[in-house]
Amino acid sequence: MPDSPELPRHFGADALHADRPELTRVEYITAVIHFYRAEMQRATQWRMRLDNTTNWSILATTAVVTFTFGQKENSHASIIVGMLMVLTFMLVEARRFRIFDVWSERTRRLERNFISPILLGDPAAATPDWGRQMAADLREPRFNMTWLQAVRARLIRNYASLFLLLLACWIVKLQGRNNGNLHDQASWLEAMRVGPVAGGVIAGGVALLYAGLIATAILGRRSRREEDFFLGPEIDLE
Repeated sequence: MPDSPELPRHFGADALHADRPELTRVEYITAVIHFYRAEMQRATQWRMRLDNTTNWSILATTAVVTFTFGQKENSHASIIVGMLMVLTFMLVEARRFRIFDVWSERTRRLERNFISPILLGDPAAATPDWGRQMAADLREPRFNMTWLQAVRARLIRNYASLFLLLLACWIVKLQGRNNGNLHDQASWLEAMRVGPVAGGVIAGGVALLYAGLIATAILGRRSRREEDFFLGPEIDLE
């Protein structure tokens, strides 16, 4: 097995910003490696929390659909409740995704600008002055995406299919209640009625919900420049 290439004593000094004279190169690298491990652990923990809310949404959708079609007499209102539950889970997950993205983006910067140059034996970092940029971020932490962008990311990645499934099941359930009068608007509105709540109110609420989801998918896009640091299948919002 060939020996690792011998690196110069001051390898990576410019790229790694080891500008503290009281720190040796070994001490600096050790500190950064420990920092990387801590950030990776945080990213992993928040990634698991993302999986939890997604699993809850899938279980809730399965339970609602199973109950609704379990008996013909069961109301379609349970599907509407399911839509609201999935919406709540998506909003909770969007908040968690913003926090996960902070740790994930930091680990990605370290991989690109610290670990990769060491493995290649090339002191040039991919991003000039990245160390001071990260230090500024540590002093004043901030999110890398807006709340709307986070909601869109989770909607496109996980929740769009659940909302479409619930909408399709809702329409099928209503079709069974309006006696097959597909072109009779009054029959559809009567089938949508839930107790004292008129069918028009129910239809308007569902339409407003899905219009909001479509608007989020359109308006929550990142710009190309902002997406430069967000590489990988989980964070790429295209």
